[in-house]
Amino acid sequence: MAPASKKIQISGTLLWFALTTIAIAATLLWDWQHLDWPDPSNSLTLPMLLSAAATAMVGFWAVPWLQAIKAGQFIREDGPQSHLKKAGTPTMGGIFFVPVGILLALIWFGGAPNVLAVALLSLAYAFVGFLDDWQILQRRSNKGISPKMKLLLQVVLAALFCLWLAFTQANDGSRLTTVWLPGGIALALGWGFWALAVFVLVAESNATNLTDGLDGLAGGTGAIAFLGLAAIVFSQDPTLAGFAAGFAGSCLGFLAYNRNPAKVFMGDTGSLAIGGALAGIALLSQNLWSLFLLSGIFFVETLSVIAQVGYYKATKNEDGVGKRLLKMAPLHHHLELSGWSEMKVVSVFYLIEAGLAWLAWFWQG
Repeated sequence: MAPASKKIQISGTLLWFALTTIAIAATLLWDWQHLDWPDPSNSLTLPMLLSAAATAMVGFWAVPWLQAIKAGQFIREDGPQSHLKKAGTPTMGGIFFVPVGILLALIWFGGAPNVLAVALLSLAYAFVGFLDDWQILQRRSNKGISPKMKLLLQVVLAALFCLWLAFTQANDGSRLTTVWLPGGIALALGWGFWALAVFVLVAESNATNLTDGLDGLAGGTGAIAFLGLAAIVFSQDPTLAGFAAGFAGSCLGFLAYNRNPAKVFMGDTGSLAIGGALAGIALLSQNLWSLFLLSGIFFVETLSVIAQVGYYKATKNEDGVGKRLLKMAPLHHHLELSGWSEMKVVSVFYLIEAGLAWLAWFWQG
C-alpha cells in the first residue's frame, strides 16, 4: 500500500472511531441523566450499540457478497478526477444496514405503532432506492429509473404515510396540523399541513440522497442527525427516540466499511431511507422545526444543486451554453475542486452537523 493511501486509511479510521466514541459518550451521558437505572427499556445507548455491532457483523458478509455480484459503482467522468479510482467499489450497501437497524428496533420496542410506521416508511423508501440502484447496475451506467418515476414513487409513499398519520392521529385534532416554532409560536396550517408533510418527506429523502457523494459523508451526518432527533423526541415518544438511536447505530456500523477509503457505498437504497426515516420521525413527533435545523447540511447541499441548475439555465447563450455558479454541484464537490481534501470536507461537515444538532436541541419548537 502506498504511503498516501495508508495515510488516508488511517485518517478515515480515526475519524470514524472519533465519531463513534463521541456518539457513545453522548448517549451514555443522556441515559445517565434521563433513565431510572437499572431499567434499560428507554435507553438510547443500548439500541445504538446493538445496531452498530449487528450492522458491522452483517457487513462482514454483505460487502464481499456485493463485490462478488459485481455491484460496482459507476463514476461520473465529469466529476472530480480523484473519484475515478472509486469506480467498481460496490454500491447498494443500504440493503444491509437499513434492514438491520429497523429489525433490531422492532424487536427492541415490541412493534410499537409509531416505530412500525416509520420502519415501513423507511423500508419503502429504501425499496425505491433499490430500484434505482438496480437499474444502474443492469444498464451499467449512472442512470437508474427515470427522475419522474422516482419522484412519483416518493410522492405516493409520502401521501400514504400522511393518510395513515391522519387516520391514526385524528384524536389530536388541530394540534396534528400545527407546526410548532420556538417560543411556543403555533402555525395552524389546517389542510395545508398535509401538502407540507408530503413535501418534507420527498425533499428530505432527496436531500440526503444528494449529500451521499463522499466516503462517510451521508452516513456520518445522518448518524449525528438521528442522535440529535432522538434527544429531541425522547420526552414525547421514547420508542421513536430509540428507533432514531438505533438507526444512528446502523449508520455508524455501516461507516466501518464506508469510511475513507470506502469499501462500499450506500447507494440510493440507503440515502433515501435515511431521509425518509428522519422526516417520518419528525412528522410523528411534530418536530418539523427541529428537523429543519438538523437538516442544515442536507438543505445547503440541495440548494447548491438548485442554484447551479438555475444559474446555468438563466445564463445560456445563443449556443445553449450557460455559466456555472459553482465549480460543481453539490457543494461538497465544489469544495473538493477548490482544493479541499475529501477528508477535510467530511470532517468539517461532521462538525457543522454536530453544531446543528446542538442548536436544534437548544432551540426546539
